[in-house]
Amino acid sequence: MRNQRPVLFDVHLERMNPESESDEEIAVRVQSGDAEAFGVLMERYEAKLLRYGRKFLGDSAAIEDATQEVFIRAYEHLQGFDARQRFSPWIYRIAHNIFVNMLRSKSRSRVFAVDLDTFAPHAAYEDPAEREREQEMMRKAIETGLDRIAPNYREVLVLYYLEEFSYKEIADVLHVPIGTVGIRLTRARQALKQHLDPTLLS
Repeated sequence: MRNQRPVLFDVHLERMNPESESDEEIAVRVQSGDAEAFGVLMERYEAKLLRYGRKFLGDSAAIEDATQEVFIRAYEHLQGFDARQRFSPWIYRIAHNIFVNMLRSKSRSRVFAVDLDTFAPHAAYEDPAEREREQEMMRKAIETGLDRIAPNYREVLVLYYLEEFSYKEIADVLHVPIGTVGIRLTRARQALKQHLDPTLLS
């Protein structure tokens, strides 16, 4: 990162074996007073959150500062994390809030003030076989055309196809109903088709 990390988050990997521990197990260690263990989570999520910020907001040096803020906020609120749940959607929820606030401040307007997707009827479902079939195809399409579509559609594509979150996890991150996730994915794919070869997403 561009900014130097707080000393509190320095991690000495030689004194740990983080590869054998899940994110949730490491989070419990931090909750129990092992502050240095939080550095392992930073190592795991730094690149992912930077990528998430760039896809969501565009390429900006401010994303590095925002990502640092995500880690600080996550550390400050980690005692409230329920280790029976997955850690990744929890920290992405924090990142979403911080990145959206950054986008609002840059545009000087309310982002997503009225979310029309929440008013459209939709039967949310996930077909594992269908998702696996389109995963690689969509990754290629996203890398090519993601910066050409609206941020709310951009974000849901990143979470679903790149981070491989479920509808429920995406709904938790974005603070929207599960049905809205399906609507945004459908409309995001349609938006991509306007900028790409139609056969790529067929």
